[in-house]
Amino acid sequence: MKVTAAPRHARPSGLQHGVGFHRSDTDLLAALTAPARTALEAGEPVALAVSATTAEALRSALDDPDGLHVLPAPGPAEARSGQTVALRRARELRQLTDAHGPATVLTEHLPELDGPDGRFWMELEAASHVALAALPVRLTCFYPEIPLHLSVLDGARSTHPHLLVDGELRRNPAFREPRELLAARPVAAPELLGAPDRRMTFQAWQLHDVRQVLLGELVAAGFDDDRAADVVLAVNEVATNAVEHGGTPAELHLWADGRGLTCEVHDPGPLDDPLPGLVAPHTSDPRGRGLWIARQLCDLLHVWADADGTHVRLSVTP
Repeated sequence: MKVTAAPRHARPSGLQHGVGFHRSDTDLLAALTAPARTALEAGEPVALAVSATTAEALRSALDDPDGLHVLPAPGPAEARSGQTVALRRARELRQLTDAHGPATVLTEHLPELDGPDGRFWMELEAASHVALAALPVRLTCFYPEIPLHLSVLDGARSTHPHLLVDGELRRNPAFREPRELLAARPVAAPELLGAPDRRMTFQAWQLHDVRQVLLGELVAAGFDDDRAADVVLAVNEVATNAVEHGGTPAELHLWADGRGLTCEVHDPGPLDDPLPGLVAPHTSDPRGRGLWIARQLCDLLHVWADADGTHVRLSVTP
């Protein structure tokens, strides 16, 4: 797979990121219908990241219009990482805006994605603010006034620079910059996978061994040569970052099942950027492209930190 960096300032920063709150399904539908109708009447595409029920109700309210695009729901693996969902949406919206120009994007809180404590949504919104920053989209996210987890409400209030009040977007005084916010409220660790099938400790001079061990596992798991090469490249970028910036020794953990391979790279160093690799670096930038490349090549890439250091989980399918 060929990976190229986007040119710097290829399009002006156009993200408008707002949040609205609703009391009922009827209230939500009315709140969605107004901006969707305005955009469609202006010839602007509307992208939806909402439940199937909400999408169908909105189509009916708008008389099944052209120009309405429903974004795919996160898969089971993606739904465990707000970073991964944000990056995938950035790709989809880049394709949409490249083809049709500026877009209105409307999203809905889906409680099935809350996870154990609702922190998924804070991570998703913070990552979306970074990943979509250069896209000409008006993104309005809708949340219930009383969600199951208070962290959902707290995240919604702190991750949007604009607040929808009486149909108008106003400055949100509770907004905090994404990286500042996640530095204070770190991204949650993903669910535990149990003891790895393969585990090795490595230092900088052993990166070749890391690649060889990984390649062997990929071949055994049924990956073809091209896909295996992509995965080896992705993991090598993460492993290289670990030994260059995180300190040694670093560790590689591998799990294989009938669906693919999961890999974790652990190092004892701190995580300087809680949202790394969400934006393509400029071609002249000497550093910063490793995690961006890895994110393009994996089905999931999740970064988190704790008292033991920095951790990266990558999941891939053949």
